[in-house]
Amino acid sequence: MTKRLQTMELFVEVARAKSFSRAALTLGIPKSTLSRQVAELERSLGVRLLSRTTRKVELTDAGSRYFERCQHIVTEAQIAHEEIQGLASTPAGPLRVNMPVDFGTDFLAESLMAFSRRYPDVTFHLDMAAPEHADKVFQTCDVAIEIAEQPAPTRIARQLGSISAYLYAAPSYLAKFGMPRHPHDLAGHECMEFRATQRARVTRWPLHRNGEHIEFHPGKRFSMNSAGMIRRLATLGAGIAVLSEVSAQEEVAAGRLQRVLPDWEVGPFPVYAVTETRLLPVKTRVFVEFLAERLQREWSRQGKGSAAASPVSPAETD
Repeated sequence: MTKRLQTMELFVEVARAKSFSRAALTLGIPKSTLSRQVAELERSLGVRLLSRTTRKVELTDAGSRYFERCQHIVTEAQIAHEEIQGLASTPAGPLRVNMPVDFGTDFLAESLMAFSRRYPDVTFHLDMAAPEHADKVFQTCDVAIEIAEQPAPTRIARQLGSISAYLYAAPSYLAKFGMPRHPHDLAGHECMEFRATQRARVTRWPLHRNGEHIEFHPGKRFSMNSAGMIRRLATLGAGIAVLSEVSAQEEVAAGRLQRVLPDWEVGPFPVYAVTETRLLPVKTRVFVEFLAERLQREWSRQGKGSAAASPVSPAETD
């Protein structure tokens, strides 16, 4: 049984990485050894689990069903192993995190470095691409960082905090089209739309000022899934953009952007750490707790976001 479980762990790693080379690198074993053991597993089961080509590795139908079962078994075994050996204070192993690229760059880079210094035995595999099919994200990651929308009810979500944002535009754009005086004026302006994936809903603009609330749905010519590109196009005069202060501060200081409707705030947009199950390996659980505590402390000190979630009390959905 022990050997079968070990082989399951190897198969799960290959299925997640969709590559024998990347999985072998993560596991620290030769690619040839990994390939041979997975092939032996397939022979013992009497079915093909993986479809191999020179360019990629894909799960077969049988492999997908087997993977769904195996990953939970492997996770439970890892947790039991950690608890018995008393490893709760020393997280180790690969940690796969999916996050929006711009949020990761602007808000999480320093936290990742701080975590890596505290827990040097954890290795990071960061996926910065938004998955087109949200139900498949946990095939390749342990925890996903999601912004704005309430995660699916089948997931476990812990709110890390909230981000407030503001409207910005280039001086050249405002000189040509004028400065809006009220959110109702935005209908006559080019307002750039953020959409995480083609299937995702448009991110609405919930505008707030002293108890007054207006919801605006942007989008005419420009729709994209990159806050960095929105920021860059805004500096070139493409239109009005929603950006966090952190994201916009350098452009504002250089005079390439200025605040629009400065009395109005957009958001706040909640930030969640999302997992597929409550049963988490130590490395994942400690990472989520670390982020919650650190981001809560930083955002409270800087006044960049509302403290919408307690750093010690998960906001969970089943």
